[in-house]
Amino acid sequence: MPRLPTDRLKRRWTARGRKDDRPLVIAGKTGGALTLTAVDRKAATLGLVPGKALADSRAMIPDLAVIRANETSDAKLLAGIADWCERYTPLVALDPPHGLFLDVTGVTHLFGGEAAMLAEIRHAITAQGFAVRLALAGTSAAARALSQYADGTIVMPGAEAGAVAGLPVEALGADHSIVHALRRAGLKTIAQLAGRQRHELAARFGSAFVTLLDCTLGKAEAPISPRTPVPDCRAERSFAEPVVTQDVIAATILSLAASLAAVLEKRGEGARRIEACFFRADGQMRRIAIETGQAVRDPKIVERLFREKLAALSDPLDPGFGFDLIRLGASCTQGCQAPATGFDTNASDQDVVFLIDKLAARFGAHRIARFLRQDTHIPEAEFVTVPAQDMPAQKMKDSARDGKIPQRPLRLFARPEPIEVTAEIPAGPPLRFRWRRAQHAVACAEGPERIAMEWWRTQEHQPTRDYYRIEDEDGRRFWLYRDGLYAREMEHPRWYVHGLFA
Repeated sequence: MPRLPTDRLKRRWTARGRKDDRPLVIAGKTGGALTLTAVDRKAATLGLVPGKALADSRAMIPDLAVIRANETSDAKLLAGIADWCERYTPLVALDPPHGLFLDVTGVTHLFGGEAAMLAEIRHAITAQGFAVRLALAGTSAAARALSQYADGTIVMPGAEAGAVAGLPVEALGADHSIVHALRRAGLKTIAQLAGRQRHELAARFGSAFVTLLDCTLGKAEAPISPRTPVPDCRAERSFAEPVVTQDVIAATILSLAASLAAVLEKRGEGARRIEACFFRADGQMRRIAIETGQAVRDPKIVERLFREKLAALSDPLDPGFGFDLIRLGASCTQGCQAPATGFDTNASDQDVVFLIDKLAARFGAHRIARFLRQDTHIPEAEFVTVPAQDMPAQKMKDSARDGKIPQRPLRLFARPEPIEVTAEIPAGPPLRFRWRRAQHAVACAEGPERIAMEWWRTQEHQPTRDYYRIEDEDGRRFWLYRDGLYAREMEHPRWYVHGLFA
């Protein structure tokens, strides 16, 4: 897209009703001077080209509309176009600053062949207000060179050398200093360059330049790096007329989930992460994903989780002029046994798993946590919180059901809070204490439970703790501890409240 920055501005001006017929150029700093980085069609017809000094351009055409370059906005727009191009192939890579690579190997027949596919892409991108140049070749470097200097060319694999032979050396996309040196040496076309010995070129310009030349000639290939991972399996549906209603969208997700389930069932797998892509008719694309705690392939569950996700979006799904393509892809799969095909069972553990997935879809997976037991006897370190979907539930012993009095409080503070003891029994529990500006008189106490710190894990000395279960005169129950042995370690020990009993 040779005029992406100017096309971006003109689209925004049109949406705001602004009219400006002056030639438009984008200027940015190169070294210590302002130079043109992009020009619109009118400025190009007047002789302005990227790389020309802004002062010289104004001398040629005084009535210029000059806008400072905004590479961040250009990159964001290019990423949005790349997302939309995933309707043609999942293998889409960026070619900064204004280009894209689409690996269409094996998919051109879905669009009626190479020529029909190129024509469809050109029409769709042009309709969005962007100038575009396209080419199809067996290597990405050859396709890029042809798109810039031979728009619309289609080259079959193996014929790249003949197709690019007449192109100027600028088509290689090499550094400006290399291009300048090649021209000074009389090498003006790729054909002249291809006839030179490779060791001569490597000695003068480096091995990376030789690799670039071979890729352009079709003798080697540098793989592209797709922006997003390719899903393990996917299903999609296109619409002759764009859809906008929520009921149709939900029905489409259910139907696509059923198609995915059929493929996953043959593999003996289920999905842990499912991604839905909504392609709008105006060139926008929205990506929404759900995650599950266990492998699932039940279409009804997938549809219900997507309903929760869509209902909880802070930025609601806007159909605009409608979605003309909806795609569902399983980006993370794992083995799935027959009993785990769905959550619609009467088993309580499956109900809990579905509840976790439902809450995670609505509030975010990082907000739904589960306690994971640790190998330590220190109370505040006995458990850590992890995302509930990442860990299976652990069977924990409930002392209340066994008829025993709980030895640990229901609510444990993350950090013990200090208290002021106003009266205490020597080497025993406190009689009165003040916590959070409130005075408490102790009615009964039980303890101590002595807990020594893990001296083998730290070099710093940590006092031993004596814990007491305390009940005040109002019936409130606390879990207190004294930091340090009363007579041995400190004369005036410090007291803390670490938790509250129910």
